Amino acid sequence: MRPRSATMALVLLLLPAIAAALVLGAGAPARAAVAPPAIANGEDAVPGRYGFAVKLTMTGIPEAGGGRRDSSCTGALVAPRWVITAGHCFKNIKGTHVSRLVARLTTATAGRTDLSGTAGHKVKVIAVRQSSTTDVALARLAEPITDIAPAKLNRKAPKVGTIVRLAGYGRTVDDDPSSLATHLQTGQFKVASLSRAYVGMRGHAPRATTSPCSQDSGGPYFTQQDGDAVLISVVSHGPSCPHAKVDLSGRIDTIAGWITGIIGRPAPATKAPSSKASSKTPVKKPPAATPSAPPADDSSLAAAVRGPAADPVVRTALATFVVVGFGAVPALVLGNRRRRRDHQRSGVRRHRR
Repeated sequence: MRPRSATMALVLLLLPAIAAALVLGAGAPARAAVAPPAIANGEDAVPGRYGFAVKLTMTGIPEAGGGRRDSSCTGALVAPRWVITAGHCFKNIKGTHVSRLVARLTTATAGRTDLSGTAGHKVKVIAVRQSSTTDVALARLAEPITDIAPAKLNRKAPKVGTIVRLAGYGRTVDDDPSSLATHLQTGQFKVASLSRAYVGMRGHAPRATTSPCSQDSGGPYFTQQDGDAVLISVVSHGPSCPHAKVDLSGRIDTIAGWITGIIGRPAPATKAPSSKASSKTPVKKPPAATPSAPPADDSSLAAAVRGPAADPVVRTALATFVVVGFGAVPALVLGNRRRRRDHQRSGVRRHRR
């Protein structure tokens, strides 16, 4: 039988490990069920990211048999009043691309990562323009969207092997309408081929089978440069998803002139108002701060910085006290010498206030 003292020592040694396990176990969330992603084998976009991505909802599209149906496409904001998408999102009963609306109602939802929420904008589409050289169309909005930065237009031929990103609101599986995304999806692709009108794209991440699906049509393939999204192409057509083959997308750089001829040069997104003083009242610029050498890597100094002295007001007060205090010593010495000399000459002068 183990002595009681040895047992107590063992318990004391194990207590830290037991406590850590309890804390970590309590802090670890339970695994939630993962919803199937759209853009086949893609992933959820981070909320608030890729706000320029647009869902185009078409209600009441006429069919050859005389009935009507609903559908949707994906697009991208390229100017406050213009969304770019696939040309085949606007076609008549015969399948011809047309520069007009075909559904009873077409709306554009922008800046809404989660379609079940209310963020962003929902605006009516009022007009369409079709490219004559590739599967690309421009949809005009009834009202401008000025608080979302539009995607910029690529003006150089993309290089084969370039990694790009796709955003879309389409399905997971082409023939399964229930797989339509309610959350913006994204994935990475690699430029696989290039022709005058189209860019071939192949899935790259999260999987090689990451691919656009039905209702991802018009979705933007883009790169990010200096914080801006640069539009390379838009989803056109390809094999049924998911797959690891090449999809074709409408090329942008060869029609950039046509696009800007319609949308003009888009103004930058409106920034939130700031609390700056009126332009009529001149504002004095504060003196430039004098750079100081970084402190030595000392734990006690770091602890002091994290205390009350880390407050900017306190730091300023301390600095002022030190400068004034040390500056007063030589001033006092020099002043005493001058007063003695002047006193000897013609009496004592008053100090200026």
